[in-house]
Amino acid sequence: MLTYAQAGVDEAKTSRALKAIIEAATRTFSFRKGKLGEPGDIGHYAALLDFSTFYLAMTTDGVGTKVLVAEAVGKFDTIGIDMVAMNVNDLLCVGAEPVALVDYLAVKEPDEDVFGQIAKGLYEGARQAGIAIVGGETAVMPDLVNGFDLVGMGIGIVEKDKVITGEKIRPGDVVIGISSSGIHSNGLTLARKLLIPKYGLDYEYEGKKLWEHLLEPTRIYVKAVLELLETVEVHGLAHITGGGLLNLRRLTGYGFKLKMPPIGGIFKLIHENGVPLGEMFRVFNMGVGFVVIVPPEEKEEALDILNKHYESFELGSITKEPGIRVVNYGIVF
Repeated sequence: MLTYAQAGVDEAKTSRALKAIIEAATRTFSFRKGKLGEPGDIGHYAALLDFSTFYLAMTTDGVGTKVLVAEAVGKFDTIGIDMVAMNVNDLLCVGAEPVALVDYLAVKEPDEDVFGQIAKGLYEGARQAGIAIVGGETAVMPDLVNGFDLVGMGIGIVEKDKVITGEKIRPGDVVIGISSSGIHSNGLTLARKLLIPKYGLDYEYEGKKLWEHLLEPTRIYVKAVLELLETVEVHGLAHITGGGLLNLRRLTGYGFKLKMPPIGGIFKLIHENGVPLGEMFRVFNMGVGFVVIVPPEEKEEALDILNKHYESFELGSITKEPGIRVVNYGIVF
């Protein structure tokens, strides 16, 4: 049996450690109070800055230890997609349209071929998201970096009356899931340490090598969600990243009654190799990369729109009682 904490990522410890940074960051809000660009609250996927008639949304994220798999197999042309995806999908969660991104690449030493492959992925991610990459920074730090790290900062725009906060969520609302493309860019520390020593990266599983499962690019949900926002009433949006279904707690104090899809693909292999079921749903997206919450009367139209882009399905409903219940697996958070 192996958990995320045992693999080296203790999320509870990280949350405790972050309290001081979050507290200090919140105190800086006073520097902008009453001025253009006054910040809203921290904590709901993306930060919002008040620009009078609209909000500027900002987020930052990276590829994480997925880069170690890329290094191991010498394939770097998809991780740029992951970096773009992790940022633009978070921007969507407040109802913002992603518009631009800057990247930061820290390396031990420059490599023209590697940089070219990364650029290919960045371009493809930007194309899928419909954004411009307007700048960036490359830092060569042989004394600090062993390998490389790729992160970015995305910005988006949302009209003030169209911000999605989750405050409109009510019991009886319908929870819709949009399928993931696999493991995305979360939980790789656990997956790598569990599977690679046992099987090796070239292990064939369900028609693909293990490294292909691990490097499958994170799905970008921009076109699907923006079309949805233009057409139906949406009460909540959640990008299912590190923390798995616990991401839903960001949206509301109400509860969730869910029926998750069958465990398959890379998630089945991880679970069969000793990761407890509850831990699986706390760490991985489990086949659901993005969640949409709509009123019951909007369910059918929402599903029609989303299924034009990616496989989408009704997951369950919002309940008055708090907590997250995965009824078909007997999991309660």
